[in-house]
Amino acid sequence: MDAASLQKKLKQIDGRGYKAYRQIAGSYVFPRFTLFVDYVQGDPFAAPSRLRARVSLAEAGFSRKLHEGKVRRVAMEDFLARAFGRAVSRRVKGRRGTGKSGLVAVDSGGQEILERTAAVVTGEYVEVRFAVGLPAAGRRCLGGEAMAVLGEEIPAVVSDSLFAAAADQRRMQEHVEAAEDQQWLRRRLADMGLVAFIADGSLLPRESGIADGPLEDGDVVSFQAPEELRVDVELPNHGPVSGMGLPEGVTLIVGGGFHGKSTLLKALERGVYDHVPGDGRELVVTRSDAVKVRAEDGRRVEKVDISSFIDNLPFGRDTRAFSTENASGSTSQAANIVEAMEMGCRLLLIDEDTSATNFMIRDELMQQLVASGKEPITPFIDQVRNLQEEAGVSTVLVMGGSGDYFEVADTVIAMDNYRPRVVTGRAREIVAARRDMRVREGGDSFGLPTPRAPLPGGIDPRRGRKEKVGARRLNALEFGRQTIDLSQVEQLVDVSQTRAIGESIRHALRRGRIDGRRSMNSIISGVLEEIASSGLDVISPYTGDSRAGGNGAGDGPHPGDFALPRAHEIAAALNRLRSLTVEQLKE
Repeated sequence: MDAASLQKKLKQIDGRGYKAYRQIAGSYVFPRFTLFVDYVQGDPFAAPSRLRARVSLAEAGFSRKLHEGKVRRVAMEDFLARAFGRAVSRRVKGRRGTGKSGLVAVDSGGQEILERTAAVVTGEYVEVRFAVGLPAAGRRCLGGEAMAVLGEEIPAVVSDSLFAAAADQRRMQEHVEAAEDQQWLRRRLADMGLVAFIADGSLLPRESGIADGPLEDGDVVSFQAPEELRVDVELPNHGPVSGMGLPEGVTLIVGGGFHGKSTLLKALERGVYDHVPGDGRELVVTRSDAVKVRAEDGRRVEKVDISSFIDNLPFGRDTRAFSTENASGSTSQAANIVEAMEMGCRLLLIDEDTSATNFMIRDELMQQLVASGKEPITPFIDQVRNLQEEAGVSTVLVMGGSGDYFEVADTVIAMDNYRPRVVTGRAREIVAARRDMRVREGGDSFGLPTPRAPLPGGIDPRRGRKEKVGARRLNALEFGRQTIDLSQVEQLVDVSQTRAIGESIRHALRRGRIDGRRSMNSIISGVLEEIASSGLDVISPYTGDSRAGGNGAGDGPHPGDFALPRAHEIAAALNRLRSLTVEQLKE
């Protein structure tokens, strides 16, 4: 069908009940693109309709070099979704009636470049998936207003964003090359003996606690590496870059309050993702297996071996398969570390401000007052070296209140007015001159985490007769009758990741991966391998894979609002599902 057919249908249903809009589901060939109406909402107040705009690659005119290889393709898709979103803000009027009438929205992301389902680039076409609120007066169709949206506004948006002639190709190339440079460097950190790299000139402070853009205050201090940790790299596109390389081992970040300790750590935890050009952190790159851990009072823990940190509990309670409905600060932080390691974490990021004090340190005065035999906690300070030497897990730790960590640190960095200084030598002098020393407690070895196999009976997406999986917001995942609290999972950055986490768990359940025999790591790795092979569309509960060339019409909402999560965040959600049951897998 062509655009005239769409106009005719809309004219016929004008003034009829809202459900008459369902007649427009299908595909329509416009002069330069094809419009797919995949799903039509049943009510003006319901979730909006789902549409796609597709342009042949030859017609679009983009250079194939911009999407050669997966890294470049993902970055180009990210750019196209953002360009579409900017065009919507220019071309779309917005409100045109009741409820969501006139809404046009695309999942275009924030400061991070993530693999998304909002845009698709193949060898044949470029495509953007978006949502439209079909206009209504009360619950009656406004056919003329709908044609203004679909026949005028959407073609203008497509023309502004999906054709090389209208696109800012220099900006697109910078976007693609920035992502490629970040990926290239992240893959090489381990070979360089580093866990992270922060380029000179990086702008680490953020605009505010709720706005993640760079702070543009005139007093912002750009990052400058101390000479002792300076590393020079040659990036594929940017060329030579100099900055601070954080070495493997135990790194301590110290300094006075408000001097940039936590700001540096926050940049490192987000450095597992690529960032857009101009973010200020686009050359802050951290190992992809880094996990920020913290205390999390009240979370549920299911059969986690925390005995390396906590043992000899009153009443002989076994901590080799520790379970609780209401974890304390210390038990939750211990569980968070072990669960991260279970998923392959090789870099822990810890801030004392969000840690349990008794988990982090027990000083010599407390040791004198409370005998070690009466204290079940082996503090982190006495295990951090074992984690590095036995398990190959490095730690970057922000510490402002306890100098005891000087003794176990390989590298000590002092932040002074947002500028790092290496003070490792001075820290060791202080340790050598100290008279009273705390006694090392426990921590003779650490041991590898015991793998756990989730049982299918504890993972149920059903609510009544239907399955209910969705993101209420960034840190709240609706799964069946439960809402999983992800507010303390600090490396989750986009609500579209939250949606994809829920669907990844449901997908694993439907595919029979969760069978009581496979480890959590194996299950989640399998889902991510499937996504890598077939794309994020594969986890959608709906059929009709537009990437494969079908039009998807009538099959349900297209998966245009997923963003790729990491294995660590999928596992974090599963571990916080309060009905989860597991079996430990013995060797």
